[in-house]
Amino acid sequence: MTQSLHIAVIAAHPRRRSFTLAMATAFADACRADGAVVEVRDLYRLGFDPRMRAREMPDHPGYAPRADVVRERQAIGDANVFALFYPLWFNAPPAMLKGYVDRVFGMGFGYSPIQRGGNQPLLVGRKLVSFTSSGAPQDWVERSGAWAAMHKQFDEHLSLMTGLEIADRHNFGAIGPGLAPVRFKECCAEVDRRARRLMASHTPIA
Repeated sequence: MTQSLHIAVIAAHPRRRSFTLAMATAFADACRADGAVVEVRDLYRLGFDPRMRAREMPDHPGYAPRADVVRERQAIGDANVFALFYPLWFNAPPAMLKGYVDRVFGMGFGYSPIQRGGNQPLLVGRKLVSFTSSGAPQDWVERSGAWAAMHKQFDEHLSLMTGLEIADRHNFGAIGPGLAPVRFKECCAEVDRRARRLMASHTPIA
């Protein structure tokens, strides 16, 4: 018996009918078609609370994750791949996604409790993929340094803390109202291609 790839698709956009959610759906569908087990977490529809309370901070006496964090960790805990879908707002993830990462990927899931002045990553051997979108064209995002800064500040730091391998990242630039249907189809095709490439790189365990 082979072990299927488990993928957690984590999407953050306030509009249900959004480019972000459409790309997340296209990715999930492509992965399922190739045999993956996919768990979709649509954070706004879940009503996830991104705000961290003082008692949730790792140094709080009697620290314990809140019930909603426990549920999320159970929902995505088997994932071999975490796929993030979100728009870039001021060249950063929406507060909803940032709060999800802060709370769910924190101590006890993404990294171990601090011992002797340090902690250990707990997600080594798993992968991270990210699909973002921006109103600005991609060439401007790159020329301005925004793309490199975003990668360093968010993706690489998340990888460093948790041990996740950055397997893929892609930004769709010039996304906004009036997006041409042909461009939308091209974006869906790009997501499908990258999803199938990810699936092809997975070696099933007998």
